[in-house]
Amino acid sequence: MISLNSNLTNRELDFVELKDALERRLFALGGNWDYNQGSFDRKLDGEKQTVWLRVPFEVVHGELDPDAPQPGTRVVVGTPYVLKHLYNAGDDHTARFYVLSALVNQFQAPVDPDAAVEDAYVAEAKDVLREIESALV
Repeated sequence: MISLNSNLTNRELDFVELKDALERRLFALGGNWDYNQGSFDRKLDGEKQTVWLRVPFEVVHGELDPDAPQPGTRVVVGTPYVLKHLYNAGDDHTARFYVLSALVNQFQAPVDPDAAVEDAYVAEAKDVLREIESALV
């Protein structure tokens, strides 16, 4: 994981304004959100989907509901970062078949959840951040 300097860090913004600006730049709300915090993610390596630019945020006023954004919901943007998750390709030959577990645990854990990120992806992430900053700051 590589933290990136940004003018967005610690900035309070309207959630809908942030969401719209990021979605126009191919970000999606990450699946790890709850009503008090979340992050927007953008894949940087195409279909491989192992390198991501993440923009975390914390709700400071209102409540997060991505399906029906509430007017007046305010968030504070955290420090953006680039991360790389490496996964096993193919079948997991050490896995055992458990019906109940399979209903809940459908994804394998990354081989390396904090793999080294290539310089080209860091440079691309910085370019994307500059674009977002100019739209929001």
